Amino acid sequence: MEEELKCPVCGSLFREPIILPCSHNVCLPCARTIAVQTPENEQHLPALLQPRGSAPPATAAAAPGPGLGPGPPASLDSECAAGGGVDHADKLSLHSETDSGYGSYTPSLKSPNGVRVLPLVPAPPGATASQRGAGPAGSSLTCPQCHRSASLDQRGLRGFQRNRLLEAIVQRYQQGRAAAAAAKCQLCDRSPPEPAAVLCEQCDVLYCAACQLRCHPARGPFAKHRLVPPPGTPGPPGGGDGGGKGAGGGRKLPTCAEHDLENYSMYCVSCRSPVCYQCLEDGRHGKHEVKALGAVWKQHKAQLSQALNGVSDKAKEAKEFLVQLKNLLQQIQENGLDYEACLVAQCDALVDALTRQKAKLLTKVTKEREHKLKVVWDQINHCTLKLRQSTGLMEYCLEVIKENDPSGFLQISDALIKRVQVSQEQWVKGALEPKVSAEFDLTLDSEPLLQAIHQLDFIQMKLPPVPLLQLEKCCTRNNSVTLAWRMPPLSHNPVEGYILELDDGDGGQFREVYVGKETLCTIDGLHFNSTYNARVKAFNSSGVGPYSKTVILQTSDVAWFTFDPSSAHRDIVLSNDNQTATCSSYDDRVVLGTAAFSKGVHYWELHVDRYDNHPDPAFGIARINVVKDMMLGKDDKAWAMYVDNNRSWFMHCNSHTNRTEGGVSKGATVGVLLDLNKHSLTFYINGQQQGPPAFENIEGVFMPALSLNRNVQVTLHTGLEVPQCVKQPKLPSN
Repeated sequence: MEEELKCPVCGSLFREPIILPCSHNVCLPCARTIAVQTPENEQHLPALLQPRGSAPPATAAAAPGPGLGPGPPASLDSECAAGGGVDHADKLSLHSETDSGYGSYTPSLKSPNGVRVLPLVPAPPGATASQRGAGPAGSSLTCPQCHRSASLDQRGLRGFQRNRLLEAIVQRYQQGRAAAAAAKCQLCDRSPPEPAAVLCEQCDVLYCAACQLRCHPARGPFAKHRLVPPPGTPGPPGGGDGGGKGAGGGRKLPTCAEHDLENYSMYCVSCRSPVCYQCLEDGRHGKHEVKALGAVWKQHKAQLSQALNGVSDKAKEAKEFLVQLKNLLQQIQENGLDYEACLVAQCDALVDALTRQKAKLLTKVTKEREHKLKVVWDQINHCTLKLRQSTGLMEYCLEVIKENDPSGFLQISDALIKRVQVSQEQWVKGALEPKVSAEFDLTLDSEPLLQAIHQLDFIQMKLPPVPLLQLEKCCTRNNSVTLAWRMPPLSHNPVEGYILELDDGDGGQFREVYVGKETLCTIDGLHFNSTYNARVKAFNSSGVGPYSKTVILQTSDVAWFTFDPSSAHRDIVLSNDNQTATCSSYDDRVVLGTAAFSKGVHYWELHVDRYDNHPDPAFGIARINVVKDMMLGKDDKAWAMYVDNNRSWFMHCNSHTNRTEGGVSKGATVGVLLDLNKHSLTFYINGQQQGPPAFENIEGVFMPALSLNRNVQVTLHTGLEVPQCVKQPKLPSN
């Protein structure tokens, strides 16, 4: 709170604070220092309020200022020519920083709080003492916080109201701080004792922080003791009296600034200031809307309390956010260490793998070198042996040639010539060439590995986040459900697709019903009057993300459907939005409904709009692959009741059973009750059950069906409640 009690000019606690028209506060002595005087009959504004690009008058620019050198640096500028005729009320208008060209103003000061303040400009020559100090008419004051300027009237700074409430709070704060500084620990062995930090209400002892931890720990019997700040410690705003007097206790009631003998008793709504009865009688506030001071005080207190509640909520959120940020710092630190360890381990693994591969490659080089050396040594030994043999043979032949015995020479010459020729033939082409080269036919292609090492980096791919189900777009219609979802905002992890899962409507296991990139999916063919649970998850190349929250969807209690034109026989003629059916052929043709039933109890009716020449229409249920060019019930894919104007029969697999009196005519209504809980089919004519239950022990998926010819026209009515006679009785509640 201390920052709220400091003047933005001097940086100290407020002294005689006054309220500026912009609702900011400033010390009265500081207000005198920042008041700017303008020459008589001229409405000068500070240079920081001069519009950008406008030049100050030559006289003002050249006028020397006492004690400021050649002249004040653009501290006084005249208003624009259009403002010359502005009346006194317009002098009090506030000029914002944005429309005044404040950004181009250079010579400004700064308070200890860092707020820019207008420089003090001396009064023009010849000004009186009152004009120099109090700020007479023709002076202006600029707020050091919002930089808005207001002109002063004849009262000068006395025209601004004293903020007595702020003055009392400052006084109370100073007293509390002094009392807190005087409170000393009662158990300290230091000299002087440490300032007290807490007071135990049960022990009635003052402790400093060290003594409290040593002598009064928060455990054992001391755990239930209540520690409070020492007396006189400044409390939070609005909390306690801080060791001083109450807001109004012991203080003199404030009197009117214009009528010293009158107390404030009313509040002027137009001027937003308290007034006295004398102010109303003088006429200044006579035509203004005024209210009782106490009522407005309570109203504004309530508004301030309500606003404080909002600020308090935001402060709580900010504290929680700070805790979250601090936890985030710790998590970042821990994750950073984990990632460093992981990186070191991965790089060490790469280095180990490279070292092992280097050893393998060195082994290959060693084997290749030893092989070459062995081949060369073998060739050297072989060539040396041959050379020695050839040399010995040559020396022997030379000795033979030296002999002069012809008969002896001829005895061995043939064999010797043959030996020499064989020896010569041994030095065939290639025998005197090395079998291996000195070069190694091994080339290590390290470029791909180098590129891979250079490209080695962290991949940003992570598992996708949890999808958010858009409940406002999720809906059910009949036995179909539509689900929509989206990824959370600020999610940068790529998503390649989604997996939508649905249970069986009876609390069973989930199963995949959709896999793809779309974020909207409709599932048809579900059970009526059933509750389904659905969830979705996203996936990418890194894997599958977590599931979303589970959404519960309830299908319709009763079925709404029409005749299906896509599966009907081509002779069937549909109208009335596919709710009315007839036929263009004299032969019976089959048409099915758009709904399919496998569970629950369902009831629908067919109204006979036209009935000529006593035909035999058939009503019932069928499989999707029923034969459609003959009467319903003649094959094993349909269960039906066919009826004329006098009687009816049940038919399945062309078997006629249960002949029952009573037929149909124009205007008759045929009801079909399919109870898949009991696996039975029952028919009604004009609200009365026609015969016994037609079929029992039927299981599977069935669709409403009808067969008729051109002599009959019927209209389908769906979404009907089950007749009361077949409803299950409700159990009494305990």
